[in-house]
Amino acid sequence: MGDDAKKLRVNTTLNVDDSRFTRKMEEIRDYRDDVSMDTVAVSCQPRLMGQEYCFPVVPSISVSSTFQFKKAELYSECLANGYIYNRLANHSVEVAAHAINSLEGGDGAILFSSGMCAITTTLLAILQSGDHVIAPDPVYAGVFTFFKHMAPRYGIECTFVPACNIEEYRKAIKPNTKLFYGETPTNPTLSVLDLDEFAAISKSVPNAISVVDSTFASPYNIQTLRHGVDVVVHSTTKYLGGHHDHMGGVMCTSDRKLFFYISEFQKQLGTIQGAFDAFLLMRGIKTLAVRMEKHAANAMKVATFLESHPKVSRVYYPGLKSHPYHEVAKKQMKTYSGMVVFEMPDKESARKLVNALKIVLLAVSLGGVESLIEHPASMTHGDYLMSDEERAKSGITEGLVRLSVGIEDGDDLVKDFSQALDQV
Repeated sequence: MGDDAKKLRVNTTLNVDDSRFTRKMEEIRDYRDDVSMDTVAVSCQPRLMGQEYCFPVVPSISVSSTFQFKKAELYSECLANGYIYNRLANHSVEVAAHAINSLEGGDGAILFSSGMCAITTTLLAILQSGDHVIAPDPVYAGVFTFFKHMAPRYGIECTFVPACNIEEYRKAIKPNTKLFYGETPTNPTLSVLDLDEFAAISKSVPNAISVVDSTFASPYNIQTLRHGVDVVVHSTTKYLGGHHDHMGGVMCTSDRKLFFYISEFQKQLGTIQGAFDAFLLMRGIKTLAVRMEKHAANAMKVATFLESHPKVSRVYYPGLKSHPYHEVAKKQMKTYSGMVVFEMPDKESARKLVNALKIVLLAVSLGGVESLIEHPASMTHGDYLMSDEERAKSGITEGLVRLSVGIEDGDDLVKDFSQALDQV
């Protein structure tokens, strides 16, 4: 973050020398400076204790809840570089965290039991009573609920501004503004945040920290930290895991003190990821590059078809020239990812469409190999989380449909939408 006062601001409750206990994410391979992300995702390996001479090609799953010591005086050394207790550190978890940290270009990553765990633990570690947050509208429904209904109980104030509108972020700044929160692309409307501008406005406010959820993009498409953002979070359940069989989240930062502080905060909350979920995550990361290319190619094919169909009112896909943030996406994304959002004329037609699909599955979540579709007004952003007025303000219309395009044959997906639209 480059601001010592900012760093100290979140470290005041820990009376320890963090340099002694901050775990180091060191890569054992001597990569060239120009090594590609595709190669890093497949081959990266962290340096772990006991691997001076050999190590497994596929890291093993460590299920032990506790670890034995040869001598009591080795406790501090193991706290920093080894293993003591599964809630504090686990080599299966560290292998996957190291891989994501390598992809993001950070200085430390922490895995959590879910994406919301990653977000809420990070926010609670950074914020305290009296702080002010600026967040986008729309935003993931769980985050909206946290900021609107839960954070105020802890004396944390939140101002919602139109998503990705940097000028509105600027207007919302207060003397007590502590955190700038963003998403890119946004859930569920697929607006694209200009990360360079977002980081710059955060750095213009003393002690402020920027946090961006980049789940919809994945580290393959955007390396968020390289744009100057302080913290990036992902639901690893989505593209990083990639197979709809894993649950988890990650926080990654390029600031060592912030990494240490949030990791210590996590240890006390116990919001850890399990070893088997970390194993599944690492398996998914190895195929991230090839999957994201296929997701994006299929998404462009489906989005182009939908945009040309007379029964579809509007299509939002960052790869389309018609998208209002196409130029921003073109500047900072490697591919345009696999999320497509489109509008049907009304709620009834949207529901008929999602119910009529045969290959695309009607389910929440996203980012896996299977194509999933959902109707936000009925499902992820429905009445149990948002009112009609809140959805309208967020631009979540009654006819809005969110599609996570999988890696099936793209022509088969187009045919599936064609037959479903014939029934609307």
